Amino acid sequence: MIYPRVASLKTSEAFRSHLSQSSIELPFDDHVLSGPDSPLARPLQVHGRSIGNRFCILPMEGWDGTEDGKPTDLTRRRWRNFGLSGAKLIWGGEAVAVRRDGRANPNQLLINERNLSEIAELRELLVSAHAEQFDCTDDLMVGIQLTHSGRYARPNDKKKAEPRVPQRNRVLDRRVGVSDDSAVMSDDDISGLVDDFITAAVAAERAGFTFVDIKHCHGYLGHELLAAVDRPGRYGGSFENRTRFLRDIVDGIGAATSGLNIGVRLSVFDFVPYCPGEDRIGIPEPESEANKVFGATLDGEGIDLTEPGRLIELMQEIGIRMVCTTAGSPYYNPHIQRPAFFPPSDGYQPPEDPLAGVARQIAAVAELKQQHPEMTFIGSGYTYLQDYLPQVGQAVVNRGMADSIGLGRMVLSYPELPADVIAGSDWQRKKVCRTFSDCTTAPREGILSGCYPLDPFYKKRPERELLKAAKAKLSNTR
Repeated sequence: MIYPRVASLKTSEAFRSHLSQSSIELPFDDHVLSGPDSPLARPLQVHGRSIGNRFCILPMEGWDGTEDGKPTDLTRRRWRNFGLSGAKLIWGGEAVAVRRDGRANPNQLLINERNLSEIAELRELLVSAHAEQFDCTDDLMVGIQLTHSGRYARPNDKKKAEPRVPQRNRVLDRRVGVSDDSAVMSDDDISGLVDDFITAAVAAERAGFTFVDIKHCHGYLGHELLAAVDRPGRYGGSFENRTRFLRDIVDGIGAATSGLNIGVRLSVFDFVPYCPGEDRIGIPEPESEANKVFGATLDGEGIDLTEPGRLIELMQEIGIRMVCTTAGSPYYNPHIQRPAFFPPSDGYQPPEDPLAGVARQIAAVAELKQQHPEMTFIGSGYTYLQDYLPQVGQAVVNRGMADSIGLGRMVLSYPELPADVIAGSDWQRKKVCRTFSDCTTAPREGILSGCYPLDPFYKKRPERELLKAAKAKLSNTR
C-alpha cells in the first residue's frame, strides 16, 4: 500500500487535494496568523492560571538517566530545549517512575528523596531557559508525569522484561514473556502503588511543579487497569472498580498536598494489538481479546467513546480539569498512537495513510471536547502533519476542537517550532520531523533516544552508528 509522503506535497493545495482524494477529513486554515492575532497565541485559562499560548510539550523519555534514576547532561539538554521552544504548557517533560520496579528501562528517571533535588533542577533549568528567551515565565505551566510501566517494565536490564500486570492477556502476555499468574499484581500490590504515587506527588510539589500527570495511556499500568474487565477484586470488573486506582490517587494527593493540580494523559481509545501481515503491513493480531480494550468497539478495531466519556465526566467530578489525549500504544499498535510513514524497525508497515491516523485522533478529541466543554483538552498525533502542522493546529484551536496542540517527536528535531509559528518566523523546513522513527527504534534496541537524522548533536554521537548497525541487522533477519 503506497501513500505519498507529506514532504512530497509541496503546497497547501496539493496537501488539501490529497486529503480530498483520500476522503480524510482534517480542519485546515489556509493562512497562519502570527503575533497577538494568532489563535495559537491566545492564553488558556485553567485552575485559575493563565497559560500563555496553545502549544504544549508532551512527555518523552530519552533512556538517558543514570542507573539510579537521576538526570544526565542529555536529559538536561532536552529539558532546556523544551524551555526554549516557546510552548507555555509543559506536560510532564518526562515520564518519571514512582518506584524502581515501574521503570520502563534501567535509565528512566525515578522520583525519590535521593533524586529529588536534581529533578527539581530540571524544572529550574527549563524555566531559566524560557526566561532567557522570552522574558516572561508567569504564564508558563510545568508539570511532571508520574508513571508505573506495568506490563512494559524493564527496570534492571534493557533487554529483560519484568512485567507487572493487572490481568492476563493472551497476545500481550506472549509478547513480554508472561506465562503464569506470578506477574499479576494483587489488590494489596496496587494499593501500595497508590501510596507510591501519592508520595511521588508530594515530592513533585516540593520540587516546584505546578501539576502532576497520573499516566493512563499507551498500555502502561494505569491504562491497562481501565480495561481490566476480567480482574477480580477491588480494581477490576466494573467501571467503578477499574477507575478506583485513579480515584484513590487523586483523593490521596488532595489530602497530602497543598493544592497540587492533577492532570491525566489518557489513551482516549485503543485497538487490539497489531502484527506484521503480508508484505509486513500491519494486521490485527490473531487471538486478540477485544473485550480487554478500553475505548474500542466490540471487535476491538474501531472507536467507542462511551467509557472514555464516562471517565472524563468522573475526572470532572473529582477535580481534574486537564486531559492530555493520545491513543493506542507504541508497543502493540503504533500506527494508531504515533502515525508515521517509516515505522520502527521492529514494527510493521502502516495499514493506512498515516494522515488517517492523525485525523482519527483529532476527531475523537473534538467529540470529547464537545461533550465536555469545561475540560481542557490537549491533543496529540500532530507531528505527522509536518509542514502543515501550523495550518491544522490553528484550525483545531479556531474551531474549538481542542484547547492546546501537543508536540512530541517534532520538538526533538525542531524545538523552536512553537516560537517560530507564533512569531511568524521563517519555517525551518530542514528541521521538520519526517517521522523516520529512529527516536523509537533506538530505545527498542537499547540505545539512547534522540533525533539521529536531523539533530546535529545526535548526528555526531557514536550511538548513531550503533543504530545503523541495529537497523541493518533487523532488516537482514526479515
